[in-house]
Amino acid sequence: MPRGGARAVSGPPPDPSSLRQMKAAERGGWTTLPAEGRTGEPPEWPLTEATPRELVLWEDLWAKPQAVVWEEMGQVLEVALFARTLAEAERPDTRVDVKKMVRGYLDSLGLSVAGMLRNRWKIAPAVEGPDASVPVEDRPVVRRPSARDRLKVVPSGEGT
Repeated sequence: MPRGGARAVSGPPPDPSSLRQMKAAERGGWTTLPAEGRTGEPPEWPLTEATPRELVLWEDLWAKPQAVVWEEMGQVLEVALFARTLAEAERPDTRVDVKKMVRGYLDSLGLSVAGMLRNRWKIAPAVEGPDASVPVEDRPVVRRPSARDRLKVVPSGEGT
């Protein structure tokens, strides 16, 4: 068992709304994934003969927003291994270690909330209606009141 020191996923995940982490976010940046997901056909199945359940999972996974980044990074094999492991984990007689592997894949592929935060990914808000044609960057930013805005100025002499 390793002792002391930082681990790859130690500590809390990054918070996209944290003022303190803004500088780190500007350096590393957050990737905004399209809310509609990845379009197009999924890549060809890279492993040996797929089961029908694996193929259903494969198509579903490649329609997710995270698939845009997987495609850019060439993670076809990792996604296929996840689909195969998930199909195995769904069976009632599956060992616990297979289910733990699924949890690891969820985080590393950004399919869990913690995994998305660690990868610094966020999904763009789904836009419907008249604002759908305006890019997210061009919309006015709604500013929340700060603590300073909520303070009340009391003139001296009053209140005593």
